[in-house]
Amino acid sequence: MLQVASAVRGGAPSAACSARTAASSSLLLTESQQWIGGPPPLMEKLTPREREIVLKQGRRKVLNRGQTLFSQGAKHDGIYLIESGRIRVFYTSPLGREITLAYWRAGNFVGGPEVFGGGIHQWSGVASSNCSVVQLPGKELRTLATEIPNLAIGLIEGLTFKGKCYSALAQMLGTRSITQRLAHLLLHLMNLYGVEDPDGVAIAAAFTHADLAHMVGATRQWVTISLKRMQDKQIVLTKRSQIVVRRPDVLEEMRGQASD
Repeated sequence: MLQVASAVRGGAPSAACSARTAASSSLLLTESQQWIGGPPPLMEKLTPREREIVLKQGRRKVLNRGQTLFSQGAKHDGIYLIESGRIRVFYTSPLGREITLAYWRAGNFVGGPEVFGGGIHQWSGVASSNCSVVQLPGKELRTLATEIPNLAIGLIEGLTFKGKCYSALAQMLGTRSITQRLAHLLLHLMNLYGVEDPDGVAIAAAFTHADLAHMVGATRQWVTISLKRMQDKQIVLTKRSQIVVRRPDVLEEMRGQASD
């Protein structure tokens, strides 16, 4: 858990409001606040009858936290519609380094970009919490897209959103230092998961140093050392599984000016 000791600018969000925000938001490393909520749910514009038709073509699968949904380099066939839980999508380099692309929530789909099948997966997907997904095979999905226009539109909107997000991530990795990205991520988590707490604003979500490292493109050791340096400067306080942010104003400065 990350716990904030000082209120975020503009006042602390209520617990109920923050819970709703976290439940309805994807976790992305992006500078655009309008993208935090993620794309519209894939089947949001479908009628109940159309949803029933789509789900009949799917294969439901339940995953426990940490279980792999699809693997980079494996044969590609269709998409996975997330019914509950979150899926972490990440790329693994030839040297074994991982970079998290996003955490996708219920209502989103993963498994692109070749939604109609063919080729191999360009990245991997793993359950970051217990999940339920529906696999829509490529052949069946292609037929459904020709019969249900709003489903086709949903696929296009989803792929467009993901393309913009991954492009923004590449730009951030190329133009922001790792220190800037870590400061940005801590502030992002504060805004996304912040809830009222006796000591300030608590982020009601658990992320390990390895999780943070995968999101900013660093090693776990680098994140641990960086948080220790921030603690020495009284910007944060680390204790057990918590990170207490004392100076969000300093993190704001670091986000825009820091260098490695």
